[in-house]
Amino acid sequence: MFRATARPTLLTLVLVTACLTTGMLAQTADGSQTATGCLQQGKESGGFYLISNDNHHLELYPAKGVNLAQYVGQTVTVTGGEAHRTAAQEEKSQPYEKEETGTLQHADLQVSNVTVVSQTCSK
Repeated sequence: MFRATARPTLLTLVLVTACLTTGMLAQTADGSQTATGCLQQGKESGGFYLISNDNHHLELYPAKGVNLAQYVGQTVTVTGGEAHRTAAQEEKSQPYEKEETGTLQHADLQVSNVTVVSQTCSK
């Protein structure tokens, strides 16, 4: 007689973790991630964030050559990958992120491309 057991494997745990951390971002064919929403000036000096259309908070970090300041107050689609930040950088930005996010889910995104959807934000 065969008896199934519910023992999570390492692969299962890795996949679940990946889904939880990237679940708020759409995946493109090349593996980048995208999100659409209102781009806003962050509380931290030089910081930017996006409240996505599905009500998630993304802390945005521009890749070299990307100027996020010109898109503040606009609805945009941002494309990029995981932002690699040190523990010290994360610790420094935590108070600002908490102020911006409230109870929203949060992720960091290194932005490589911005596409304007609308010159204004609906929220």
